[in-house]
Amino acid sequence: MADGVTDAQVERAYKVFLKYSDVSSPQEAVKDLEAIGMAPELIRRVRAKHEAETVRIRNLDEPPSVWIDGRITWYTGPDMTKDRNWPAIVKSMQRKGFGDANIESVDASSTKILALLDHPKQDGFRTRGLVVGFVQSGKTTNFTAVMAKAADRGYKLFIVLSGIHNTLRRQTQVRLGDDLVHANPAQWHEVTTENRDFIPPGGNSKAYFASKGQHLLLVVKKNAVVLRKLRDWLDSAGEYLAKTPTLIIDDEADQSTVATSKINPLLFDVLDKFPKVGYIGYTATPFANLLINPGDEKDFYPRDFIVNLPQPTGYHGTEVLFGRELLPGEDASALEGGFDMIRTVPDSEVDELKPRTKKDAPGFYPGMTHSLRRSVEWFWLATAARRVRGGGNPHSTMLIHTTTDTTVHERFKDPLLDLRSRMLRGLAQDDAPLSKRLRETWEKETGRVPAADLGETPVPFDALLAELPGVVRETKIVIDNYRSTDRLDYESGPVTAIAVGGNTLSRGLTLEGLISSLFVRAVSAYDTLLQMGRWFGYRNHYGDLPRIWMTNELKEWFSHLATVEAEMRQDINRYMNPSVTPLNFAVRLRTHPKMSITAKAKMTSAVRATAAYGGQLVESRFFDVTAAGAERLVDNAAAARGLVADSAKYGIRTGSNGESALFTHVPHEYVLRFLSEYAFHERSSDGDGARMAEYIRRRVRAGSLGRWSVGVVGNSLATADTKRCDLGSGIDIRMVRRSRLDYDGDGEFDGVADIKTLTSRRDEALDLDTDRANSMSREDLLVLRADQRPTEGLLLLYPIEPMSDTGTKRRVPLDAPTDDVVMGVALVFPDPEDEDSDVEYMSADLSKVVVEEEDLSILEQDS
Repeated sequence: MADGVTDAQVERAYKVFLKYSDVSSPQEAVKDLEAIGMAPELIRRVRAKHEAETVRIRNLDEPPSVWIDGRITWYTGPDMTKDRNWPAIVKSMQRKGFGDANIESVDASSTKILALLDHPKQDGFRTRGLVVGFVQSGKTTNFTAVMAKAADRGYKLFIVLSGIHNTLRRQTQVRLGDDLVHANPAQWHEVTTENRDFIPPGGNSKAYFASKGQHLLLVVKKNAVVLRKLRDWLDSAGEYLAKTPTLIIDDEADQSTVATSKINPLLFDVLDKFPKVGYIGYTATPFANLLINPGDEKDFYPRDFIVNLPQPTGYHGTEVLFGRELLPGEDASALEGGFDMIRTVPDSEVDELKPRTKKDAPGFYPGMTHSLRRSVEWFWLATAARRVRGGGNPHSTMLIHTTTDTTVHERFKDPLLDLRSRMLRGLAQDDAPLSKRLRETWEKETGRVPAADLGETPVPFDALLAELPGVVRETKIVIDNYRSTDRLDYESGPVTAIAVGGNTLSRGLTLEGLISSLFVRAVSAYDTLLQMGRWFGYRNHYGDLPRIWMTNELKEWFSHLATVEAEMRQDINRYMNPSVTPLNFAVRLRTHPKMSITAKAKMTSAVRATAAYGGQLVESRFFDVTAAGAERLVDNAAAARGLVADSAKYGIRTGSNGESALFTHVPHEYVLRFLSEYAFHERSSDGDGARMAEYIRRRVRAGSLGRWSVGVVGNSLATADTKRCDLGSGIDIRMVRRSRLDYDGDGEFDGVADIKTLTSRRDEALDLDTDRANSMSREDLLVLRADQRPTEGLLLLYPIEPMSDTGTKRRVPLDAPTDDVVMGVALVFPDPEDEDSDVEYMSADLSKVVVEEEDLSILEQDS
């Protein structure tokens, strides 16, 4: 109280300040306090309290975000005593069983996003931001929460751009109506409706904007005809738009918004009508958005902020289903490898499920392949089990997505109806072979993904068998595409349906209770492929039951996308500091040899960005164990023996514990020779010998990686009974065992073994002075390496026993076709301060961005 102002006085004055700022702005509220004669010191304390609270919200770790330098935030959170819209959203989330943790997360993220927008009472503003979520993760809930809080603080007009299909637009209108409008009907007017996109209302348009105390809601497709009507209607509102703070939510902001000749200019025309407007793009696949030219004022690059929504509790995304690669600094033991839910569609079946080309479509009729039949039978079994369990989502859906051709969609209907009829007859007649096959399927599948592993209750086969006839009988076959009149309708009661379709089922639309999917449509753009993954989302009471049938290539692509997603989010999180803004950093997007990041037209402003192996662990994880792979195994073993010989001759033999050996100060030329001779399997995305060699050469030119440690890691268990492996130069090591994951699915094993993890943290510290490696994280090990061997790499050789039968749960023997050894390799790269590497990434071109710098000349003037 040294300044004569008590904390109690500050609290009372702060409440007055918040009331004034709600009807004006924080700046105007200060003037109001001065006008009523409040003491200057008390006003100073009030301003300091408000600024501290806004800075606290802006700097919250969750959700991570970056924002333009100097951006002033204002929103300090909801007032549950007088707000109307946000409390309604909370009640809606509670009814839907979101759980306290997820409700708190939505509250925190929506508060931060609104704070990064402008105060609605400011004279003029135009904000462009991007919110990055996950596919099927609740982005609609998040932007509904942002809209609710914005409405409670004075935003008046809300335009939601909802994809390009009527199904998604209608679904969004219904959800916003249920959660926002119906809870406070006197406060809202829906200009669009459940069954009607935007049509200019009759009468005087100015009356809509002149009315007080009412918010306007429009849910509009990104369609040229509709957007022209909207643009012209806004024109007719004239001067009233200047007094209408507007929030535009662009759902699926990477679709049509970016690099389209008609939609993109029309969207900007709409945005340009408002003197006071905030635009927020929402997407789970922001690749196109992050490659927009930031220097183009008439485009939608997120100049003002990017927010990275956290993954909600209970959400099943790409990592859970497909696993991914390790990122720099991550610990292998903490990385989920994906649950065993993916089943293989053999390549030999693909031609029976989709036409090879568009020309083949008219004469194509799908066949009831083994995979298709198994996927449908699983849908019925799993749905019956859900009915035994009870609770959770009342709907149950299966997705069949093989092509965009609508004629082919229709031709799936008769085979599926026939399968349903045969199943009903078999169940009615107590067909013993059918019952035996279904029981074996159920027991095998529940063994591969035990219910208890995902917190669910096991369901005995006999219990679900009683529900099975009703499930099959009630199953509808729904052909859902832009030509069909049939649609998935989840609003008229519980649905049990097999949905066959294309694009209408692959963007934004939620397939309720999706439990079985057959997916063989290969699309080579990251964003398009990820959006087709309708199987991501929440699976309360059936988290153990989803299954996906797809080709091995598609499975590998989705695993790669899981890595791309994680790395992209890590980039955003890493750059979360006051000196970084969306205009001076560009998110890197990892490339793939067979896929593009997004459509070519959306990448015209993209540039190649440097990336690095710095701080990374690269290891051989995949091995061809077919007869055709035998020659590579022999060549790799020879390459390893050559490296041991070179290391013994030109390096320093440092020590051995009996089952390991270490050479230090090995010249890099011999590591390069080894990389030119050793062949990583093509599925090891980081295991490119030529690329690593080029990186090493660049680092050598920069004064690093000229010397290497080369280690050989054997089986040091006291009970080890594996064979010994003579690598020459006096190195005779007992082999290690590495069995493969049992992920081969219903089809035949394709012969490529995935051992998942080769190294341990102890191994990564083989050339370091520490006895605590097992208890250290990878990040700790990188720090220790930076201290002890900052310019040296570590290459580890693992002689793997060809059979490698470990008896481990969910693993099977490696069974490699060699009498010698399977040679595994890992490279540990130090994390340099000055990064330089091969090109592996794309990012936005920031070279033409003009950023105003603060004028500091005033500091040189005499006061």
